[in-house]
Amino acid sequence: MSFQFEQGEILLIDKPINWTSFDVVGKIRSLIRKREKIRKIKIGHAGTLDPLASGLLILCTGKFTKRIEEFQGLEKEYTGTFRLGSTTPSFDLETEVDRIFHGALPGESEIREATVHFTGALEQIPPQFSAIKIDGKRAYESARKDIPVEINARKVTIEAFEITRVELPDVDFRVVCSKGTYIRSLARDFGNHLGCGAHLTALCRTRIGSYWLRDAFGMDDIVSLLPPKSWDTQECFY
Repeated sequence: MSFQFEQGEILLIDKPINWTSFDVVGKIRSLIRKREKIRKIKIGHAGTLDPLASGLLILCTGKFTKRIEEFQGLEKEYTGTFRLGSTTPSFDLETEVDRIFHGALPGESEIREATVHFTGALEQIPPQFSAIKIDGKRAYESARKDIPVEINARKVTIEAFEITRVELPDVDFRVVCSKGTYIRSLARDFGNHLGCGAHLTALCRTRIGSYWLRDAFGMDDIVSLLPPKSWDTQECFY
């Protein structure tokens, strides 16, 4: 397969769980530098995925890095799982459960009907455990030190929110949403609305605009597609 990385390429990557988006960029940058025998290559991603999330990550190289903002603004689609009846400070599995709600969980019909309250234009407060900058610092830096910070609500749009499976306490979902939507915050708000709490236990980004996860390369695929042009590692830049 032929690539023109300096002229510009769009790479669709299936980010694995426990990799940061920066890890993916760093790995692919290293592969490109070794393959092309160049010291520098512009490369960036168009929308962060949390380490515990998997799915579609768009990478732009060379002159196409100017298009990153364009891709960031595209509609996103996610699938995943909420766990009802308990909460965590980070709204996902990054932190331990801090509250368990005792008593019966809501029924399937109530769970499905609750989705209508979270579609359309919404005001959403991002998580304390997020990369949003507050006074020059990432919010998660303060959150990990148990220092509360004030994060203002943001306008987001959720075009579709459907429940695809109910097997309590777990609830699977599909969400189509605008840039800036936090699915972890949706888990918090959904649980609050149902009165039983909830947190996110799985998340996968399946689509960005017209780009689909099914067309993405896995990290193993990328390693195979971008071998060094020479196996003489002394000639390669690191």
